[in-house]
Amino acid sequence: MNLEICQLSLAQACQDKSDALMVLVPEAFKPGQDAISALMAHAIQAKDFDGKSGQWLAAYRTAGVTASQLFLVGAGQGTAAHIKAAMVAVMPRIKSGQVKKLTVACPFPLEGSALQALVISLAEASYVYTSTQSKPKPRQLKSVRIGVSHCNATVQTAFDVAKATVVGVEFAKEWANRPANHATPTALGLAAQSVAQGGKFSCDVLGPKEVAHLGMGSFMAVAKGSREPLRFIVMRYQGAAKSLAPVVLVGKGITFDTGGISIKPAAEMDEMKFDMSGAASVLGVFKTLSLLKPALNVVGLIPACENMPDGLAVKPGDVVTSMSGQTIEILNTDAEGRLVLCDALTYAERFKPAAVIDIATLTGACVIALGGVRSGLFASDDALAQALHLAGEEAMDLCWRMPLDEAYAEGLKSNFADVANVAGRAGGAVSAAKFLQRFAKAFPWAHLDIAGTAWKSGAAKGATGRPVGLLIHYLLAQAGRSAAPAKSAVRRKVNA
Repeated sequence: MNLEICQLSLAQACQDKSDALMVLVPEAFKPGQDAISALMAHAIQAKDFDGKSGQWLAAYRTAGVTASQLFLVGAGQGTAAHIKAAMVAVMPRIKSGQVKKLTVACPFPLEGSALQALVISLAEASYVYTSTQSKPKPRQLKSVRIGVSHCNATVQTAFDVAKATVVGVEFAKEWANRPANHATPTALGLAAQSVAQGGKFSCDVLGPKEVAHLGMGSFMAVAKGSREPLRFIVMRYQGAAKSLAPVVLVGKGITFDTGGISIKPAAEMDEMKFDMSGAASVLGVFKTLSLLKPALNVVGLIPACENMPDGLAVKPGDVVTSMSGQTIEILNTDAEGRLVLCDALTYAERFKPAAVIDIATLTGACVIALGGVRSGLFASDDALAQALHLAGEEAMDLCWRMPLDEAYAEGLKSNFADVANVAGRAGGAVSAAKFLQRFAKAFPWAHLDIAGTAWKSGAAKGATGRPVGLLIHYLLAQAGRSAAPAKSAVRRKVNA
């Protein structure tokens, strides 16, 4: 979908030649002298419309308006949340028509977060998956022009970030939505290489021999039951000096999860193709980085494999040795995500990272705790947790910090290994995070459990692309902070 932004008054919007014109109307809107304002004034006077978020009115062949379809959409207070609610309300009506070219007029100052909510909501509502359909119905909405009352550098920057984020989110959706036979570990490796191209990027894809040489016994144990060879993907983006410590993103890449010997029930098992959504989000972030090229360093690690119940598959009660040297008793082979992530976390130490964030569809317990609204956030560092939470709020890609009390690790004790891979049912999301924390003591660490937010079920089944937005906002904030000390140092030198 082509996205553009421009400065546009309501009088100019009346002459717009798009298939449809959508006008966002805040509650405090004051009508002008144009045809659209006259229509809004009549609707407000008749109490059919007052600008509350989610309200909308449709008109056809309005006098003085060139576009055949006109939508007046309530924008409430003009906040990001109100703009998102407005798009959720009206976009099904837009999609049900034949609108290919849409203009959205915003005749009021639009803050950066609200503009980004508008762009991302438009893309979300019009997204269509087509990759494995024999007669695909492509995206109907081909072009969107956003007209704002003032288009300065700040607005343009916010738009550019939102547009690049959409590209990353949709790349993540594409790979998470693909069936497992179209998104194998090998295919993920090729996708990573396609993204990590250019002078600032590099990508290494390691196979079974290299992974064995590294001593990733926990990761290899999960892959044993599949005929698809594992891949360990290492992506690098260097947008700053080599001396600047990178942020490392670790994405769980289980391209299909049967549960292994601890096999899952048949119902909805098809949705286990989404178990690599953490990996997909890392790919999406790197896709956005390739467009924005911020001044920071980022490493992406993706341990990718299938979890299958072959005769060679790991068995409940088996003990394996992780890359860290810690031994693990595998009590449940369906708790495989933490087994691949723990070796990737150990591998991350070699980068001497500023922070490590792992992203995983890890536990059903997190879905019970938080549903599909917020991702679970666990962190060993308060500043990192606060930065991620704030990034989620700004991106409207919400998360919620969960506890990491040491008492939650009691159930992970084993008589036969250093640690078991599962504890009891109670507090399952927390005990899973406590397992990972054992392998993340060398750096500030956070874990995002996206089991409830990575995809939707039912009639709306499909990947959400979360938490690409959250991660991009976090990384851009870090890029801004990394530039601050240099500026400060220059001022001190001048003052001296």
